[in-house]
Amino acid sequence: MASLFERADALALLASEARRARAGSGRLLLFRGPTGTGRSALLRASIRHGADHGMQVLTVSCSPEESGEPLAPLRKMLCPTAGCGQDDDPATDPDHRRHADRLWRLLCSRAADAPLLLAVDDVHLADHASRRWLLDAARRLAPLPVLMVVTERVQYDVTPPAPGFSHGLAPSLVRVHTCGPLGRPAAESMVHDVFGPDTDPAWTNGCVAASAGHPLLLRALLDDLRVVAPDGGRSGSALPDTCADLYPGAFVAAVTWWLDSAGHETATVARTLAEVKGCAGRADERDVPGRECLLAAVTGSGPARVLGWATAMTRLGLLRPAPVQGDLRFAHPLLRDAVLDGWSHERREAVHRAAADFRYRRGDSAEEVAGHLLRTGPVGMPRSAATLLDAAAEATRAGRTGDAADYLRGALDEPLAPERRAEALVELATLESVTEPSGGVPRLTEALRLRELPRDRALTAIALGTALTRRGESRAALDVLRGLDGVREDPVLARTVLAASALFAERDAGLGRTVRAELGAEPGTDGKDDGAAGPSSPTVAVLRLRYEAAAGLVSAEEALRRLRRLTTTPEHPLPAPYLLGAAACVAQWADALDWADRLAAAGLAGHRVSPLHPAHDLLLHVRIDTAAARGDFARVLTYAEENGLPVDGAGPPVAGNLAAQAVLALVRTDRLAEARRLADGVGIGVGVGVGVGSAEDDWEAGRFRYARGVLRAASGDRHGALADFLECGRHGLDGEPAGPVVTPWRSAAAEVQWALGRPREALALADEEYRLATAWGTPRVVGRALRVLGEVTGGRRGLALTEQAVEMLRGAPPAPGAVPEPGSGLELAPALVSHGRLLTAAGHPRRARPLLREASVIAERLGATGLLTLTQDMLRVGGARSGSAPLTGEASLTGSERRVAALAADGRTNAEISDLLHLARRTVETHLTSTYRKLGIQRRADLAGAMATTSSHPGPGRYGTP
Repeated sequence: MASLFERADALALLASEARRARAGSGRLLLFRGPTGTGRSALLRASIRHGADHGMQVLTVSCSPEESGEPLAPLRKMLCPTAGCGQDDDPATDPDHRRHADRLWRLLCSRAADAPLLLAVDDVHLADHASRRWLLDAARRLAPLPVLMVVTERVQYDVTPPAPGFSHGLAPSLVRVHTCGPLGRPAAESMVHDVFGPDTDPAWTNGCVAASAGHPLLLRALLDDLRVVAPDGGRSGSALPDTCADLYPGAFVAAVTWWLDSAGHETATVARTLAEVKGCAGRADERDVPGRECLLAAVTGSGPARVLGWATAMTRLGLLRPAPVQGDLRFAHPLLRDAVLDGWSHERREAVHRAAADFRYRRGDSAEEVAGHLLRTGPVGMPRSAATLLDAAAEATRAGRTGDAADYLRGALDEPLAPERRAEALVELATLESVTEPSGGVPRLTEALRLRELPRDRALTAIALGTALTRRGESRAALDVLRGLDGVREDPVLARTVLAASALFAERDAGLGRTVRAELGAEPGTDGKDDGAAGPSSPTVAVLRLRYEAAAGLVSAEEALRRLRRLTTTPEHPLPAPYLLGAAACVAQWADALDWADRLAAAGLAGHRVSPLHPAHDLLLHVRIDTAAARGDFARVLTYAEENGLPVDGAGPPVAGNLAAQAVLALVRTDRLAEARRLADGVGIGVGVGVGVGSAEDDWEAGRFRYARGVLRAASGDRHGALADFLECGRHGLDGEPAGPVVTPWRSAAAEVQWALGRPREALALADEEYRLATAWGTPRVVGRALRVLGEVTGGRRGLALTEQAVEMLRGAPPAPGAVPEPGSGLELAPALVSHGRLLTAAGHPRRARPLLREASVIAERLGATGLLTLTQDMLRVGGARSGSAPLTGEASLTGSERRVAALAADGRTNAEISDLLHLARRTVETHLTSTYRKLGIQRRADLAGAMATTSSHPGPGRYGTP
């Protein structure tokens, strides 16, 4: 009895009634309760108690196999060896009266010898005659030294139960104890008895949840776990979720017995609930039984009984509401799996078919119906296909692309009209391209065969071409587009196909030159009329302009002027994304970063460009490139991760702009180990692009080689870096060397050549870069080229060149149409370091210190920890005192900077500040520029907020005039 948990009240009642019986006053003691709550264990305890106290003990267990033989359990208990009337003729004793009288006399005879304990297990399974005899005996026990202990299963089942065993007995004749599940402390004690008190709490919680505190289920589970996981989860293993992990099978057997005891109808409802799990519906005002109404409809049971059963099982701990939706679930996945064990696949499919039909007729959402249809296999009905397609649309709008793809796959297994099937194939290929960028070719090929209208064929062919290009088959992509019929007759389609061809051809040098010639043949694209393309071809003109800008054939000022004209020319929605993508790219190269971002956002969101649109990758490139140009390395890495690049080394990256910018961001934040891990996983020639594959000689592969060269240079591998820089310069947008706006590989190679002791080669590369940079004309590009040229030149001219670079990057006006951006700071800090280094070498360390401190401020603001360490080391070598003033924030402002900033924050113009403080206007501008850097802001409007947030206790006069 010591092994019984939380049964002290029952055992005390047993002891009291046993004493009463031994004193000569008999009574019936009834232990009742649901399956698995320990009724039989209490009966065994009663038997031991009676034997220990000198009582005669007679026991019997009723079973359904003997229910057809009247009084069989009683004969077995009272006279196991004697006949006891087995030969009575039923014709002469139809009510078994004589047989029952003999059994009663036999009972009285035994009780006369010594107090008697009758133990009857599972009386609910006894035949009618035996139950009637036991009830009659209970009414006559009072003068006898007899204790009758009976167990009965009492549980709310779907099938309405018969009256209980004690129904009709006076309360004075029977004592009843109802058994329930164990409380949590007792259940935990059972687990600790097996695995020890130091068992992992998560393991213990899982055992208690899977058994719901029912002693039968918990003991069976612990028996299995003794074999499967004798360490009790101490090794860090989790409790199994499936019964396949519990190979001894005691738990499955116990759950099956629990279901069998409940009856076929209850077991069917339980298994149906386990199968539909989260699809079981939710309670709402239009469905009072709520989630149970579905179970009733699918199983054919009464809704009221199903509701009652679900309520009872929830109270017993076997079911529980889901934390969010409120759907009923089994208390643990292992319990659910055990309930389903042995149910055939065909039966499960039938359940989902019935559930789908019910939910469709009830008017549930398409996704709720489709959740069942996916588990039925093909139904072969148009209604099923339509529901799955509607569900895919709902999931796509909600951003759940994985679910949408599942629904589309299910819809494609159903009968669909050719055009609708083609649409579904394209939609599915688009969704799959997010996780498998080079996939979707078979689906798109089938969709193209099904398309009939020229517009639909063209758009499907473009999507197919995108998928082919992403796996390095640019020529095949162009062949698909050139094989289209009826395109040339439609100017809009012709322009759209040509624009797509231009982007596909970038991945192949020979194709690039061919398609560039086709672009130049379009009217209004020769550039001789200031780029004023005819109203029918602004997209083609912008694509052509992008080639010219990349090759260094046009200045930034000219490019922006033509771009403003072209982007305001009306364009049809079909080719518009190509125009926006190319325009955003050129604007970013020209340092008009805000404009570039707006153009990219308009293409991605405004035109809803899908991942299988050729302009999609181009627009994403602009987003990450503008973040990189601003020195926002955290955003660069975020964009990379959002678009599938495993910057943490969790998967195979691909060689392209996405990987290149991520590597550069990691290098500039001094995370070299992560950058190497990312770069080492890239296979050149196996893939480039935003998560895509391509050939080795396109501009994206070149950009990745540049990034890898920067990484190798930072890691000390100068020869490897030089090889990467020289190789990445072999090809540009169309197979020809590109200008510095694509990759500044010449400057990078010049620095390495100079470090390797090859000044002649370094100077030639730096001169060429400077020539191309001045042709483009943006401060960032020209300043970078000047810095490198000054470094490799050295001497007084080198000092002059680096000083010119600093001045240009620090305060030169932007190109017309461009917006001042902090991206120049990304190039300004290295220029300051270069100039400071040359000043120190020339014997002027004191003049170098403020430059190096300014570079430290910029490096700290950008998070460029490697550059920050370099500048601080140079300051120490140059004799600067440690523990100097803060480099950033309001505390780093000088008195003059603070006074100028306070007036600017109050809304004063530069001219007014100049008059008030008696300063030159140029000095005011210099102070404000320095203040912006220190406060990490971009524009005048941010001054007040930045100064307020950087000082929690502003002193008097801080924002006032002196």
